[in-house]
Amino acid sequence: MNDSKTPSNGPANRRSFLKKGFAAGATTVGVGLVANSFSALAKDSDNSGSLGRGDAAILQFLAAAEIIESDLWVQYNELGGIQDLERPELGGGGSLPYTQALQNLDSDMPQYIHDNTDDELSHAQFINAYLASRGADTVNLDAFRILPSSKASGAVQIGRITNLMQLTVDTSWYTKYRSSTNNPDLNPGFTFPQAVPGLAKGQHPAIPRTDSDLSPQNHIQAIANTAGFHFCFIEQGGTSLYPSLAQRVTDAEVLRILLSIGPTETAHFQTWHDKAGNGVSDPLAPLTDPNDPTLVFPNLNVTPGGENFQTNLIMPEPCPFLKSKFPVCSIVRPTNTAGAAMGAAKALIADGLFFGQHNQFFELLFDLASDADAARRDL
Repeated sequence: MNDSKTPSNGPANRRSFLKKGFAAGATTVGVGLVANSFSALAKDSDNSGSLGRGDAAILQFLAAAEIIESDLWVQYNELGGIQDLERPELGGGGSLPYTQALQNLDSDMPQYIHDNTDDELSHAQFINAYLASRGADTVNLDAFRILPSSKASGAVQIGRITNLMQLTVDTSWYTKYRSSTNNPDLNPGFTFPQAVPGLAKGQHPAIPRTDSDLSPQNHIQAIANTAGFHFCFIEQGGTSLYPSLAQRVTDAEVLRILLSIGPTETAHFQTWHDKAGNGVSDPLAPLTDPNDPTLVFPNLNVTPGGENFQTNLIMPEPCPFLKSKFPVCSIVRPTNTAGAAMGAAKALIADGLFFGQHNQFFELLFDLASDADAARRDL
């Protein structure tokens, strides 16, 4: 958070980033074209009237979350994915050493990164288009594309919403999904161990900052490994967010949207969960970043070992659910709806994803999260 920036003047200012029928889902230049298509959608008579305030607030927070996700995935794709013309945002020049380090985790990583990026762009644009079609305000974060791009060869030099070069990555999702005895919904005070403790403290790049990060080999591999665990952190968040907020939805069509998009986040998480394990097992691990000896990727099958760390145990372990008196069940966790949006916002901030961002951005994000968490299902 950049405290040197001037804060906003209040809710009216923050709400200026919500636009009636405006093309807020666009993530690059060319907003006018998307604005026209959104305007046409707003006149579509097939939709069943205006949205309730709570449902609109939930979709607006999800639109913001998907715009944020799109921004970070575009950066990953520019350097480590497949750059093509499928969408304007999928350009860039690529970074061969970074891509090769990612491919040490899995040879198909560039394709997976490309497709995850494409998916998040589609989510952001669809949700905003749907909001417009129901006469609700859409979300525009373009004013916050102020953070610098990587200076490594292959990165597009445009303003960003997110910062992938100073991350503090929570890797407790790894043990959370392997635990058979604890569920964050039932045991909120329990601390799940970090899979890679070094990532959970300090600030680490998940993309090369300049071409000087491309060597030595163990350094660029550490950056790729950081990305692999960050992919999981982001997508497990979406995996929980959609079912958590779905419990607050009233409109059946809005519920359908959340139930249809949410499982794609789970598909992403499951894919990345498998790949991240390759960075903490033979033959890549153990690995110490030569530029930062505090960052160590251990061989988790050896140290500490056991079922909470075994790398091929990627299916969600059955755990307590709803009440401890029930049999354990394999589930997404957490899914508690209380404070779900605010929890997601705070997790992204703690990740370092917005390091250097304007104070007004945080006010808007908290405002959107608060409104989403205040939504109540009308039965």
